[in-house]
Amino acid sequence: MSDLRDLYQEVIFDHYRRPRNCHGLADANHKAEGYNPLCGDRITLYLQIEDGVVKDASFEGVGCAIATASASLMTEALKGKTEAEAEALFGRFHDMVTTPAAGQAAAASELGKLAVLSGVREFPARVKCATLAWHTLHAALHDGDRPVSTE
Repeated sequence: MSDLRDLYQEVIFDHYRRPRNCHGLADANHKAEGYNPLCGDRITLYLQIEDGVVKDASFEGVGCAIATASASLMTEALKGKTEAEAEALFGRFHDMVTTPAAGQAAAASELGKLAVLSGVREFPARVKCATLAWHTLHAALHDGDRPVSTE
């Protein structure tokens, strides 16, 4: 288990040091802002959705390693998904990081690379960091015009 945890930490730090899709998106047609006052994480999420499919996703902001890695991994996972699939992914991710580990193996395996963030459930204060981008995604999909807060 220690080797797996080390691998997960390596992936998280890689996405923190070199976040994917970390830029504005000029042709975004959905956008939302999120803020985690506990940690100071801030994110602006951009989505380009055409015919109900996420064609592109990116983010800008500042945050801790968990928040940045989560946003980076999320934007990678969203591309090519329908809006309904993106909502379902939000639900599965949220369940993975907020419910007890028992019975989570199947759920984590469905999430692919996103499973590297499963360990945050052991640190309740970090769950808000990991889910900030995801709550911001939910707002962007529903054209939320007010910033999302984890409080």
